[in-house]
Amino acid sequence: MVLKKSELYSSLWAACDNLRGGMDASQYKDYVLVLLFIKYISDKYAGVPFAPITIPEGAGFKDMVALKGKSDIGDQINKKIIAPLANANAQLSLSDFPDFNDPTKLGDGKEKVERLTDLIAIFENKSLDFSKNRADGDDILGDAYEYLMRHFATESGKSKGQFYTSSA
Repeated sequence: MVLKKSELYSSLWAACDNLRGGMDASQYKDYVLVLLFIKYISDKYAGVPFAPITIPEGAGFKDMVALKGKSDIGDQINKKIIAPLANANAQLSLSDFPDFNDPTKLGDGKEKVERLTDLIAIFENKSLDFSKNRADGDDILGDAYEYLMRHFATESGKSKGQFYTSSA
């Protein structure tokens, strides 16, 4: 079954709800978009030869799922998932990713573990299987980004331009 954008959008907003309160929308969008990106590239390209992006062994979404509930989840996401992805792909830079071990944004101790575990669980939703979306010209990742930018602008009370630039 092909992924429905309505299911994707409701999952994305659930992820936002999970982070709301701990930080401003301009900050939590980064965490949600990175998880969406990692889930997307893992579903589409893990194990695919000559893929446009390399998913190193141990740095895919399923490996992130294995970190749920661990006391050092944030540090491990940074070291075992994000750093290997950035190192294996010249087009990615570590500076493009938020710090998943930042206690000022994600909380500390149990709070951070629960927040990140819950966030990952949202993206485990079986209806969010990007491997089945192979339609030419279907920019589901771009559409999701635009959806979030519109909602972040509304949520934060800031101007749309601070979050969203329309493709039109």
